[in-house]
Amino acid sequence: MPLSKTEVVILAPELKTEFGCSGNFNQFMAIEGKLFKQATRRQTVYFESGNKGFFIKKHFGVGWTEILKNLLYGKLPVISANNEYRAIARLKQLNIPSLSLAAYGLKGRNPAAIYSFVVTDALDHHISLANYCQEWQHNTPDVLLKWRLIREVARIARTLHENGVNHRDFYLCHLLLDTTTQHAQIKLHVIDLHRVQIRSKTPLRWKVKDLAALYFSAMDIGLTRNDYYRFMKYYNGTETLSHCLMDYADLWSRVAKKAQWIYRKHNRKQ
Repeated sequence: MPLSKTEVVILAPELKTEFGCSGNFNQFMAIEGKLFKQATRRQTVYFESGNKGFFIKKHFGVGWTEILKNLLYGKLPVISANNEYRAIARLKQLNIPSLSLAAYGLKGRNPAAIYSFVVTDALDHHISLANYCQEWQHNTPDVLLKWRLIREVARIARTLHENGVNHRDFYLCHLLLDTTTQHAQIKLHVIDLHRVQIRSKTPLRWKVKDLAALYFSAMDIGLTRNDYYRFMKYYNGTETLSHCLMDYADLWSRVAKKAQWIYRKHNRKQ
């Protein structure tokens, strides 16, 4: 979507009632509520409208320093909420449960000084896989449930990568399990999409980054070697483990090395 001077799109009926159908950019940027996450030039706030919960992620312009730093390392900088707006739409096309867009706004032409926001419905009755699985190491989970979760996570990763999408922060904490569904009908929502990249084809480098992040975040939840092999087979779509290990040896070798590097780096910080 090309950048425009000012643009506001409102989809949620509750927000249309409160802010008007056309919307006012400054009104949205002035929304106050419970601060959920604070980052440099970015803020996520929980608020309610019409007895319904929403999250608004506000972007306050990244500045030229951040843009140049990203370009220096060969990365495209995320300069506005437009990236998350496009990612939500793309995942919907791929039938991957994600965030439900409620409103979106963008103001400015200067790439370093674009102000923007994206509003999404709050996902009630959901728990991150990081929290859901943290006791598995001490309390053995239902085996069939564990296998279904592994299959679904692998399906999501494979669908993303086969369709030119990579997450860049593909950790268990960014996969939310719908606790209202039955174990036989597992539903996972992918969240935190502001750094998602969309291309015609996902480069190997970015597949490795996503899979290594996932592997790293699952290292201490009590998975067995066979659990990891199961994931690899589902992701690669192979009938046997031997074919998976032979045909995709380079991929999984890179993933293992990257994940172990992240693990060591994380533990040093701790």
